[in-house]
Amino acid sequence: MSNSSTPGVRAATPAAAETADTPAVALGQARSVGEVLAQSQVEEVIAELDRDLVGLAPVKTRIRDIAALLVIDKLRINLGLVSEAPSLHMNFVGNPGTGKTSVAMRMAQILHRLGYVRKGHLVAVTRDDLVGQYIGHTAPKTKEVLKKAMGGVLFIDEAYYLYRPENERDYGQEAIEILLQVMENQRDDLVVILAGYKDRMDTFFESNPGMSSRVAHHLDFPDYSVDELLQISQKMLIQQNYVFAPGADTVFQRYLGLRVHQPHFANARSVRNALDRARLRQASRLFADRDRQLTADDLRTLDGSDFAASRVFQQADVRPDA
Repeated sequence: MSNSSTPGVRAATPAAAETADTPAVALGQARSVGEVLAQSQVEEVIAELDRDLVGLAPVKTRIRDIAALLVIDKLRINLGLVSEAPSLHMNFVGNPGTGKTSVAMRMAQILHRLGYVRKGHLVAVTRDDLVGQYIGHTAPKTKEVLKKAMGGVLFIDEAYYLYRPENERDYGQEAIEILLQVMENQRDDLVVILAGYKDRMDTFFESNPGMSSRVAHHLDFPDYSVDELLQISQKMLIQQNYVFAPGADTVFQRYLGLRVHQPHFANARSVRNALDRARLRQASRLFADRDRQLTADDLRTLDGSDFAASRVFQQADVRPDA
């Protein structure tokens, strides 16, 4: 964002320098939505979001809405319409493995391409990266993280762990106070995204109204359906150069239908873990036949038996082929 003498208020910015491989109209001279989109190439990031991430329809809609707000705000700046800088700090809530970090990375790209952050990088941290264990330790740790994140996006996972009122000697509140100052005074150079379970984040905001008042955008990440989890598994296998044997995807779909109802299910993370275990079983199966000449298809194919051996079926007392 551009700086001005009044905090949070901006005037028109100088035109961006043109390059040989971009349209003739620079971002700072754009007068239409199409010109801003063409110059910033934000639509490429949104297209990647649609292509690479399965499901998440409500989240993708909100990301488009935020991008639209920023595009229109850019046009207002270009026309000299002084306005208060839009609040861009966000809250991502949902269960583990629902794509919060991946979406945060795309959000950083959008903000960078539209000129709202200087670098567009993402720094992902947890409580341990911000809070010290003794007096005088928290402030330097928090400030060092903020220094690394400046010009980009700071993603704080499970942010509610910063606040532990039951422990009088906890130093998390010191980190919160430093974050609040930076979120207000340097919001032109840093966007903070808080993330975690919805109920715990709600409690965190109730206990920290100063933090709540600085967060304008709340995005709810839904759990994936079984069909969406199967699509995610297929994308993961392609990335790792594996394929399902005929019928193996059906066995894995039955596995997912059982696994989603068991404790500690973590959506895409649990899918990745299940595929890793299937790869182990495949390796053991192939290793047992030492004299067999293996083909590339042998090495890249996961059979139904590699999934059927999971204890998820045993615990549920269900046959994999039922």
